[in-house]
Amino acid sequence: MTVNNKNLNRRDFLKTTTIGLASITLSGCAAISQTKDDRRPPNFIIIFCDDLGYGDLSCYTPGQQPTPNLDQMAADGMKFTSFYVASSVCSPSRAALMTGCYPLRIDMHKDAKGKQPVLPPVSKKGLNPKEITIAEILKEAGYTTACIGKWHLGDQPQFLPTRQGFDYYYGIPYSNDLGQKDPKSNRPPPLPLMRNEKVIEAPVDQDTITRRYTDETIKFITKNKDKPFFVYLPHTMPHTPLHVGAEFRGKSRFGKYGDVVAELDFSTGRILKTLKDLGIDKNTLVIFTSDNGAPINRKPSNLPLSGDKGMTAEGGMRVPCLMRWPGKIPIGSVCDELTTAMDLLPTFAGLAQTKEPTDRVIDGKNIWPLMAGKKGAKSPHKAFYYYQIDQLQAVRADKWKLHLPLENKIIKPWKKRRKSQLQLYNIKNDISEKNNLADKYPDVVK
Repeated sequence: MTVNNKNLNRRDFLKTTTIGLASITLSGCAAISQTKDDRRPPNFIIIFCDDLGYGDLSCYTPGQQPTPNLDQMAADGMKFTSFYVASSVCSPSRAALMTGCYPLRIDMHKDAKGKQPVLPPVSKKGLNPKEITIAEILKEAGYTTACIGKWHLGDQPQFLPTRQGFDYYYGIPYSNDLGQKDPKSNRPPPLPLMRNEKVIEAPVDQDTITRRYTDETIKFITKNKDKPFFVYLPHTMPHTPLHVGAEFRGKSRFGKYGDVVAELDFSTGRILKTLKDLGIDKNTLVIFTSDNGAPINRKPSNLPLSGDKGMTAEGGMRVPCLMRWPGKIPIGSVCDELTTAMDLLPTFAGLAQTKEPTDRVIDGKNIWPLMAGKKGAKSPHKAFYYYQIDQLQAVRADKWKLHLPLENKIIKPWKKRRKSQLQLYNIKNDISEKNNLADKYPDVVK
């Protein structure tokens, strides 16, 4: 379906390109079988943790904090081992997930002052309402939508989830370390909990926030079980300062961080059980992942990857990702093909039998053939680009990752610079980026 969209606004464009819910074969994908139980489009749930490392789940790193519910989710579906986010910090990473675009393309790679990539409270900047989000695409296709958790794409009214395609919002609008530190100051304000566009608690009781997010998610799913829905659940945890419910406090041998991860695991288990109890399990795609790697003070969390949050080494941008959809995603499967959080927008659009925007560049690709375990399916990406603010620092193409030589490489904190050397790694065989092969393979470097 071709549309001349030069003169269409985003709402008209979406209405024009939304097609019926009849059974179709997705372009480049295996057709989705239609039975009496799943004639309607699938429900979508994205569980997006904050600063959870690649090795934090026991299904990735046995011997780490036990995560039985997430391990079962992996056993029931697919574990991705080369899944990337588009930034190693939260605001640009979330913008990329929502829009399917690299942050630099949509001007979400830096704050209003151009000094850092993370939006501060009361920022004049946020995700431009002219951008088209996953929620807007699905809403136009007949979905009911909710964002429950940390937003961090602008806390002013015009940037809130309710202005970006979500019917309902409940959560904290930015990171939990950005609340008021000096009671005598009005900036930033006390850390707020919001319902839609109204602050309902400030400062928020963070010890109960994971449980309350989960309760809200289950209420929304239960209320909307008879129609297609999309839930985006961006958890506040395990970002610091760490907070955990009383029933999990002091229970993990991995300390408070282990307690927090255990509660996130339990939360996911509650949501999956709800889907089964409501009889909609087989028509719901659930994705569990993280916005970036764990910070440097949690070094073991990113192992066996090198680097940490705020870096373009693998530990900053390669994250755990589990996908579960009974009967559609092969059980106990593993995908090591290069995939990204930006791919979720075009993939969801295809599965919902609608279309992604064609009036702009979308960097994500439809990865349903990989998710479905289609024989011979390969990554649709010729390359993946590792940006730090506006600086391209590395590129991955198939098994190779090249770190560019830079005279002034941006590192965290963002005011710092340092010289970097040319480095080439076979990232398939050397996930820890230890063996620099640049001298051995000059043709690959070129």
